[in-house]
Amino acid sequence: MNSSKYRSKSFNNRVRFVILHYTALNDERSIRSLTQNNVSSHYLVTQKPSDDVYSLVPNDKRAWHAGVSSFDGYKNLNDNSIGIEISNLGYSNVYRSKVKNITEGLIDKTIFYPYNDAQIYKIGMLLRELTIKYRISPKYILGHSDISPGRKFDPGPRFPWKYLHEKYGVGAWYNYEDFLRYYSPQLYNSYSIIMLKKELAKYGYSIPLTDTWDLQSKNVISAFQMHFRPRIVNGVFDLETFAIIKALNKKYK
Repeated sequence: MNSSKYRSKSFNNRVRFVILHYTALNDERSIRSLTQNNVSSHYLVTQKPSDDVYSLVPNDKRAWHAGVSSFDGYKNLNDNSIGIEISNLGYSNVYRSKVKNITEGLIDKTIFYPYNDAQIYKIGMLLRELTIKYRISPKYILGHSDISPGRKFDPGPRFPWKYLHEKYGVGAWYNYEDFLRYYSPQLYNSYSIIMLKKELAKYGYSIPLTDTWDLQSKNVISAFQMHFRPRIVNGVFDLETFAIIKALNKKYK
């Protein structure tokens, strides 16, 4: 027999993260891939405005969507995340030189496909519901690229993180007043490479704490820029990137 007479105080929710992806497929192929292949996601948001959000895996079950991943000390994020796949073609291969640059941290926003308004609305409402239900930290609503830099690029630089934060109150974004406070060349120049990397590590990104800007580090910076500065994604830790990460670390201590 089971009894609920006593309850432990020391526990937390299995769900800590929400990870957003694009499928790189159209609606029909997205549904087929997520229901018939050896990958899965908790939700699928198609491009058709008339479609509901498809719930493919119960939230209390482990879906296979994150793969090799890490953030803020957590690894293998399939274990503690909800995955949301969005039907979107990803990026175009027409401009091969621009696609080649992606692997070097230089990402051209123009080769990525946009999301439609109906998708953004459905994503915003779903994220709001999940955030409330599971008390998810704003900084733990992430893209696949945030948790697997250089290996994954979804949901890409055209995903409207700022809009979702402002319109639906979901996800993380920095305060502009803090950004201005840290937009100081003098302060920026006083930081060593390792100190700059530690700012990204403090926020949660997995980055090698060496004194060189190797390819792995550039990919982490590009992932961060895709999320918080999609206007320019070049893998360079410049003054603007510095001010953004400092403002985020101030807000989300």
